[in-house]
Amino acid sequence: MEAVVASEKGACHANEDEEPSGKSNVPERLLKRDQERQEELLRRKEAKESLSVREEKSDFFTSAFNKEKAAIEDVLSGCTEGDGGTTATVLEEVSSRIQQLQKFLNDSMAFLTQYELRQAQASLQKLQSTLGEKRDKLMPKKKFTFRSRNAGTSKSKESPDSKKEDSPGSTAVDGTEGRAGGSRGPMAVDGVISEQQCGLSNADSQVFVKGVDEIQQSDVLLTHLSNCKVKLLGSPSTLHIKHVRDCEILCGPVSSSIFLDHCSGCTFAFSCQQLRTHNTTDCQVYLHVTSRAIIEDCSGVRFAPFSWSYPGMEADFEVSGLDRAKNNWSQVDDFNWLSAESPSPNWGVIPEHERKSEWD
Repeated sequence: MEAVVASEKGACHANEDEEPSGKSNVPERLLKRDQERQEELLRRKEAKESLSVREEKSDFFTSAFNKEKAAIEDVLSGCTEGDGGTTATVLEEVSSRIQQLQKFLNDSMAFLTQYELRQAQASLQKLQSTLGEKRDKLMPKKKFTFRSRNAGTSKSKESPDSKKEDSPGSTAVDGTEGRAGGSRGPMAVDGVISEQQCGLSNADSQVFVKGVDEIQQSDVLLTHLSNCKVKLLGSPSTLHIKHVRDCEILCGPVSSSIFLDHCSGCTFAFSCQQLRTHNTTDCQVYLHVTSRAIIEDCSGVRFAPFSWSYPGMEADFEVSGLDRAKNNWSQVDDFNWLSAESPSPNWGVIPEHERKSEWD
């Protein structure tokens, strides 16, 4: 009898022990579910706030950008023929304001949509074009030209008069003294070449070097070159490269943007705020860029970190204002590939074992 009572008491004690445990499990599960719900609400709130911040930043950018763009357009439209010194000052001020607007865009790219980025870039290109037209109209200068000659013509046969007519703006290390091949007669670089611009055009299988005194803070245009090697020692304001093939082009730090168009089979080495590449195939780019590189209608373009150097480059970086510690060489936006789930097939990274380490 005592054993039965003891057994019953033991069972009661067991039930008493289980009951609190069962009761404690229910609130624990509820607490966990409530915690998960609170975390989800917090994530949604943060996402909403982040979206709101991005929209506010985007709205601010659009308003500020359009306001400054309109102001620059007003200055350009009001710039007419008059005192040469005043006109030059106004146009240089406009050029500086356009560069600042470009920098504003570069700094804002992280929160802009592709459409907003395209629109802003198109507006900047239009401003640059209008500025070039104004310079050409109000401050016409003799264009940077080359005299052509047959490939077989020796230097000893040149007359003193013909040497005087040659442009001194370029030094070809192979002895051609800045001349470019092609048809006879003077040939101007295609595009608007103003007081602040210089360039090379219509050359085949030649080597050119331009120094600081020629390109510093100038707009440089290279066009219709094939099998050439070009070294630009200094800090240009902008660099435009159009219709070149099988060339090696090395350039010091560019203060604002570099534009590539219709290039093929080339090797480039540059530093810049922004790189825009169009209609370009099978090229290698050794790049230092402080914003992001952009490609459009391109294929077979490969990137690696900028590795070229020359005496005086550090001083040119100081002039350019570029941040040496910031290089987004591998962050490329392809305007023809908007999928975030898979990488663009139009560009890639040069494997380390294939990268060029020595530059002649």
